Amino acid sequence: MGFDQYHEPPDELPATTRTFARLCASLTEEAEAIGWYEQRIAIETDPEAVAVMRDAVGEEYKHFSMDLEFLLRRTPAWREIAQGILFQPGDIVEHGEEAEEEALEGGADSSGDGSLGIGGLRGA
Repeated sequence: MGFDQYHEPPDELPATTRTFARLCASLTEEAEAIGWYEQRIAIETDPEAVAVMRDAVGEEYKHFSMDLEFLLRRTPAWREIAQGILFQPGDIVEHGEEAEEEALEGGADSSGDGSLGIGGLRGA
């Protein structure tokens, strides 16, 4: 097939699903880049090189955040769960369980149509 992000035949997938897959792949790539920079920064002894890498990792943080926001805007259940977890004090796992239960109560998303919100991209 050529692209690992597809688990179904790409020509059978709607354009919105292919776009979603591309952004998921981009999110993964940005997370990997952040991890690589963190490792390099941890062992680098030259302060100037560390400063350059710290600047570069900031770009990766930005790109990761932009990819995530795009995906969250397109997936209401994911966004609702994330809002229950992110930037909340206290137990992360507990918040996750509560957010998932609230978001998915009675269906796969808060709209109750059993969808994850991806199909709603048509015409968006």
